[in-house]
Amino acid sequence: MKFILSLLLSLCIVIQLKAGTRVTCIGASITYGYGLKDPLTQSYPAQLQKLLGNNYVVSNFGVSSATMLHKGDLSYWNTQAWQQALQSRPDIVFIDLGGNDSKLINRVHLNEYEQDYHEMIQSLVHLPSHPRIVLLLPIPSFLTDTNQINDKVIVNDIIPRIRRVAYDEHLEVIDMHSMFLNHESWMPDKIHPDLEGTAMTAKRLYDVIIQPKDISFDIFNKIEQPYKVSSFYGYPCAEFTIDGRDCKVAKPKWAAVGHPWVWRARFWGHEPQTDIALLERGFHIVYCDVAELLGNNEAISHWNNFYKMLNNAGLGKKAVLEGMSRGGIYIYNWAAVNPDKVACVYADNALLDLRFWPDTAILKQDYHLTSAGQIGALKASPIDKIPQIVKGGYPMLHILADEDEAVDPSKNTLLFEQEVKALNGSITVIHKPGFKHHPHSLPNPAPIVEFILNATGYQIP
Repeated sequence: MKFILSLLLSLCIVIQLKAGTRVTCIGASITYGYGLKDPLTQSYPAQLQKLLGNNYVVSNFGVSSATMLHKGDLSYWNTQAWQQALQSRPDIVFIDLGGNDSKLINRVHLNEYEQDYHEMIQSLVHLPSHPRIVLLLPIPSFLTDTNQINDKVIVNDIIPRIRRVAYDEHLEVIDMHSMFLNHESWMPDKIHPDLEGTAMTAKRLYDVIIQPKDISFDIFNKIEQPYKVSSFYGYPCAEFTIDGRDCKVAKPKWAAVGHPWVWRARFWGHEPQTDIALLERGFHIVYCDVAELLGNNEAISHWNNFYKMLNNAGLGKKAVLEGMSRGGIYIYNWAAVNPDKVACVYADNALLDLRFWPDTAILKQDYHLTSAGQIGALKASPIDKIPQIVKGGYPMLHILADEDEAVDPSKNTLLFEQEVKALNGSITVIHKPGFKHHPHSLPNPAPIVEFILNATGYQIP
């Protein structure tokens, strides 16, 4: 009898080992694979299984039309799939519920959405397997019927609630919404992805699962200054001062190997889609307010001190510099004297010549000029420092609105590009035909994110 029990126990262990890491996908029709010829093989959970291989078991618990809301017209809570998901002994759980909650019939209960989401998470947290839980933001809806799944409600009411839940529960959240914004062609019926869309979803979740992580690193433990913590789009953000300047450090839910980071020069939180996408991938996002010093020696000194603090706290040696509008002055003036501390530059409708800065009073004060006539002879701009900038050897990406009315492209980015290339520097310009100075960035930041990942050597095995 003892031999039989031992044999059965050994058999159970072998079966569990063969099963490998269990991935549970909770969601509605998109998870199920509605609209695909063969959901069993073409849904994103099925494609995720193919990518992960035999060491993983991916289970699809998608239910068409399901809501997160208890009071939804088809509540996921009342489905057999929810009970099966709880019994699946998951190691990793992806939750994609929210699109159907934006329907008119359901949105009247949205004040209960966060409470219901917290309840679902707690049900999963207390499972014996203690799974890693990842929240997915709903993809866009391109429907025009406002009674149905509505993108305005998704953006303004659903997504902020999911981010708050993720912040409160200390969970990862993946922005699927931005990934689909410029891919309406992937959604033949305006709400469900086709095979290409589900393949991209599977690849994104695959990256989430297998990306190497440094879960032990917490930069907040290394900040010596008193700080308070707030939420930056669902991510913890420490706020403190150095040299009397306001500083911020937003940390990811886990740190990428090497602790890469992005240094936002100006306009914290404006058009944040690139920053959010990189936080998802383990980057830190930092800020030191040197406005309006316009990249002068005092600004560079403050930034040098901030850099030293961050590097001593464990962030990587080289920063990704991000400058929108006059932020271009800040990043390039600092880079010109710190070329060995720059991984790459992302500049967006960037001011690169101080002679075109409209506030002459501030410019005179910052650069100790006695008259407006001296501005024309001022040589303190990135456009004047191209040899030093190119010497750094780092790649540069510029987003350029061709109809920019605030920063003349011909006297800034286009001239800068020409002179950088003349010195064999590495610069890429992505044009936005017909756009003015605003909005900055791209609705889907994928090209910017890919550039930064490549420049920092970020790799998925």
